[in-house]
Amino acid sequence: MVSRPDARTLIDTVLDGGSWKSWDAPPADPAEPGSSYAEELAAARVKSGYDEAVLTGEGLLGGRRVAVVASEFSFMAGSIGVAAAERIVAAIERATRERLPLLAAPASGGTRMQEGATAFVQMVKITVAVQALRAAGLPFVVYLRHPTTGGVFASWGSLGHVTAAEPGALIGFLGPRVFESLHGYPFPAGVQVAENLFEHGLIDAVVAAGDAREIAIRALSVLSAEPGSVRAGPAPEEDLRPVEAWEAITRSRRDDRPGVRALLKLAATDVTPLSGSGEGENEPGLVLALARFGTAPVVLLGQDRQHQRARSPLGPAGLRVARRGMRLAAELGLPLVTVIDTAGAALSKSAEEGGLSGEIARCLAELVMLDAPTVCLLMGEGAGGAALALLPADRVLCAQHAWLSPLPPEGASAILYRSVDFAPEIAQAQRVRATDLRRDGIVDRVVPELPDAAYEPRAFCERVGHALEHEIAGLLTQAPGDRLAARLARYRHLGG
Repeated sequence: MVSRPDARTLIDTVLDGGSWKSWDAPPADPAEPGSSYAEELAAARVKSGYDEAVLTGEGLLGGRRVAVVASEFSFMAGSIGVAAAERIVAAIERATRERLPLLAAPASGGTRMQEGATAFVQMVKITVAVQALRAAGLPFVVYLRHPTTGGVFASWGSLGHVTAAEPGALIGFLGPRVFESLHGYPFPAGVQVAENLFEHGLIDAVVAAGDAREIAIRALSVLSAEPGSVRAGPAPEEDLRPVEAWEAITRSRRDDRPGVRALLKLAATDVTPLSGSGEGENEPGLVLALARFGTAPVVLLGQDRQHQRARSPLGPAGLRVARRGMRLAAELGLPLVTVIDTAGAALSKSAEEGGLSGEIARCLAELVMLDAPTVCLLMGEGAGGAALALLPADRVLCAQHAWLSPLPPEGASAILYRSVDFAPEIAQAQRVRATDLRRDGIVDRVVPELPDAAYEPRAFCERVGHALEHEIAGLLTQAPGDRLAARLARYRHLGG
C-alpha cells in the first residue's frame, strides 16, 4: 500500500523548515446540533485530528513567502462544504491582497453531500477567488493528490498556471466507485490516473512531494520574477561570414544542429517543462517551458524539429499548446520567447479537421496583440504557416543559417517549374536568408554561427541566450502601450 503524506506532513515537506504559519480560525459549524451530520463532524475531528477538510496559511519556499491551501482527505474524504469553502476563499483573498503566490494541494472526493446544493455551488465562489488572484498577475501552482475528483477537480484543482500530481493518484471528474454504482460496470482502468493525465497534456508533471518542492521553487523563480531585476550587458556582436541561401538551408537541416531543447539545456537556467495544452492535447514537436536566460525570466514555446521529424509534423494540437504559453505570459506579465524551427505544418486529414488553419490564425492574432514583451528566434528551418504562426514579435532574432519561406524551397520550385530541381535558385530569389530577412525588416538581429551551430553547439546556444537576455532587457524598459504600438506599426508598414 502506497504511503501518502497528510496535509501537515506535506506542508512540512514542501515548505522551508519551521516557516509555516496558520491562517485558520475555528470553522463555523454548519450542522444542526444533535443531527447525524453534527455527529459525523465530531467523529471526523476526533479521528483525523483536523478541524476541517482544509488547512490554510503561509510559509517560505526557498526563502520566498507563499500562501498555501492544503486538503486533508482523512476529514470526511476531503469534501468541501460551506465552512471549508469559506476557509479556502478567505485564504485566496488574503493571498491576493498581500500579493503572494498561492500553492494549492487538493485531495478531495468533491462536494460534501450532507450539505447538498449549497455546498455544490461553493465551487463557483472558490473559482471566482482563484480568477481574481490570477487577474492580479499572481502565480497559482497546484499539486493534485490522491484522490482528487468531483467539483474540486472541476474547479480550483484545474486552474493552475503550473500543475503537478502525486504518482499513481486517482484524478478525475467522477469517482470510479460512484460510476460503477450508477452504471453497473467499472470505469475503464488506467484512465483516471496521474500518469495518464500527464500523457494527455492535462498536467505538467508527476512527482512525489519532495520533488514537488523543487519544481515549485524553480517555477516561482520565473513566475514571480520582478522585471526590474533583468540586467543585460552590451549588445552581442555580429561577425557574419557571407553564405548562399542554399548553403544556409542545407546547414539548417543537419541532424546534429542544436535545437530548442539544446538551447534550454545549454543556455538556460531554472527550466520547468510544461506539458500540453491543458485541454487534453499534447504534441512533442512543440516545447513549452518556464526558464531564465541570464537574468531574464521567460515563458518559452518552441518548435522541436527533431521530434517533428521522428513522430509527426506540427499540427493544430501543437499550436494550442503554444497558445497556452501565450496566455500564461500575458496573464503574469512575463516575456515570451518563441522559437521557430520547422520543416512545415502537418498536411493530413486530421490536421485539416482539427482546425490547423484556424489555429495558425489565432496564434498570429494573439501574438500581435499580446500584452507581454515578445522575442522570436528563428533558430533553423522556417517553412510555411507553422513558422509564421510563431513569428510576430517585438524583436526578431535569426541564427545565421536559419531561414523563412512560404514553403520549403523544393515546394516553391515545384509550383513554379513543376520540378524540385530549381530549389537553390528559388531560395536565392526569394530572399530567405538571415541577412536578407534583416535587410527587409523582418529580422532585427542575426546571431553568428562560427562557422556552424552544429560544430559549436554550446557556444552557439550561449550566444543565443545572451542575445535573448539583451533584447528582453531592452523591451522591459518600454511602457507596455508604447511597445504594443511599435509592434503594430512594424507589421503595418512591413514591405510597404
